[in-house]
Amino acid sequence: MEGSQTNSTTTSAAGPATTTGNPNSSSNSILSSAPVWPTVDGPLGLSEDESLSYARRFYKFGFALLPWLWAVNCFYFWPVLRHSRAFPRIRPYVVRSAAGFSVFTFLLCSWALTFAIGGEELFGPVWDKLVMYNVADRLGLTGWV
Repeated sequence: MEGSQTNSTTTSAAGPATTTGNPNSSSNSILSSAPVWPTVDGPLGLSEDESLSYARRFYKFGFALLPWLWAVNCFYFWPVLRHSRAFPRIRPYVVRSAAGFSVFTFLLCSWALTFAIGGEELFGPVWDKLVMYNVADRLGLTGWV
């Protein structure tokens, strides 16, 4: 496969043709000239000022025990995460949302696995007070059925 690759030749206005090792290199790349939008909707999305407002709101409301908004922030502003130099005013909120959601997910999984794996053996006699499946028995609500 490597033997079948050929070097590409590019010409510049200043001089003769030069040979590069990358067959995909080009000074007129379509990708470099395409506009970068702050939201996943592209041109149908928000302007940069509106995006800053939304990113800031999603980030702040994530602290109000709504960390799923951090995930929404990361998804909706994915182009901001992907292009590190684009949108420097929006990027801190989106990166912090990604970090906050990662920490939240780690803590939630740790908590769930502690209860699922450890259970009664880990918590001992306190286990009966921690679990919720015996609330009806503790309150005497099962005898009336």
